[in-house]
Amino acid sequence: MTAWIVRRWARYGHERLYAETPGGTSLGYFDVRIGRYHSDDLTNLPLLKVAIRDHLAVRLTTEGTRAAVEHATDDRAVSDFAPIAGVHDNPSEPAWTDLSGTAAGAASRERALAERKAQGWLRGTLARLVDARTDERAWRIGADGEEAVAAQLTGLGGDWRVLHAVRVGERDSDIDHVVIGPAGVFTINAKHHPHASVWIGGDTFMVNGRRVPYVRNSRHEARRAGRLLTEQVGFPVTAVGVIAVMGARKGFTVKQQPADGSVVVVQRRRVSEHLLMLPSRLSPREIAAIYQAARRSTTWR
Repeated sequence: MTAWIVRRWARYGHERLYAETPGGTSLGYFDVRIGRYHSDDLTNLPLLKVAIRDHLAVRLTTEGTRAAVEHATDDRAVSDFAPIAGVHDNPSEPAWTDLSGTAAGAASRERALAERKAQGWLRGTLARLVDARTDERAWRIGADGEEAVAAQLTGLGGDWRVLHAVRVGERDSDIDHVVIGPAGVFTINAKHHPHASVWIGGDTFMVNGRRVPYVRNSRHEARRAGRLLTEQVGFPVTAVGVIAVMGARKGFTVKQQPADGSVVVVQRRRVSEHLLMLPSRLSPREIAAIYQAARRSTTWR
């Protein structure tokens, strides 16, 4: 058995096994808590897997646990790895929720319902009858927009993966849609303005002549998503923000797309068309790895 150099690191609720070759070349690390490998150089992943497997085989003596080690460190894609039995010694770690079953607009519907309850039955009914511009209305219309964009995204098919209403951080924010496919990773923000004119010129986004921070927010959202996913999959992930505009019956004009290509603005009915026209950037293995990380609630918190 090769004399790999493996060092354990544990801090802030994380536990990692860092591996090096006998000559001292860094291979990366194995995250014990979530069962994932991380290497800055993907060509080192096979050696990293072997080093960790050999290290754990020495530490773990029971046949059942050794079988679990062999099973979890075979030649499958990085995305398929599960936590190794017997290594995770902290049962108090929070379990993750699979986000793949979350419905589009779920977070916005929750907020709309909460606002409606706060208004009271009579006041809320009257507000809806006259279409008053309340917080409940804003959240309800927003949810309608998210559902409409989700319906459009069903046309992607193939190797594309879509998640809806992805909650991020602890401040009750969420990403309307996270889309992962051959063309890359995209955070899609649905903007529903039924009776408005929309004008875009670079980073300037105007709704009925009033400037709104949609481009800035979308860029921040995409960069944050890329950073969080990179931390989990072990290779660089770049996300592009997409603002999907629905409604805009008084006019939709894109004079110039936002600068630097980190954000793009499209009409809702052309979202799938836009994504499918982009060149391929990710392999099927990379898509699978990113999706498996993205569907875990703990990735985003």
